[in-house]
Amino acid sequence: MSLQSVRDFFSARQIDIAIIELEVSTATVALAAEAHDVEPGRIAKTLAFRLGDGKVILLVASGDVRIDNKKFKTTFGKGKMLPAEEVVELTGHPVGGVCPFGLAQDLPIYLDQSLQQYDEVLPAAGAVHSAVRISPAHMAAVTGGLWVDVC
Repeated sequence: MSLQSVRDFFSARQIDIAIIELEVSTATVALAAEAHDVEPGRIAKTLAFRLGDGKVILLVASGDVRIDNKKFKTTFGKGKMLPAEEVVELTGHPVGGVCPFGLAQDLPIYLDQSLQQYDEVLPAAGAVHSAVRISPAHMAAVTGGLWVDVC
């Protein structure tokens, strides 16, 4: 279902991006980097946060960076990562397959500038064995994502 929602998202927008489906899990940055034979930084991880005002956001960041709490708080205020059950409910994607495409609910998407050092990154595509290859600029364009510096 989740993988199909990503296909539908691309189809509805006439975006020609191949979804890569593998026989192995790519549910973590390390697994995905190994499976796609790329450095961990090229894996675009999508994290879900609930902000202090109750708003839920998605943040896509390079796989080899960590959230800088001070930068995050300056940009968004207080925030807390969502538990897996809520992530699935709000995005429609399982943890390990969460991506900014084909979401179950319309959520604000933010892209950390750590992604901009790469010409191409690999976010998941709605399943724990899927991904797409996309430039950070194209990902921002198709998702309406806003650039931030929080890592």
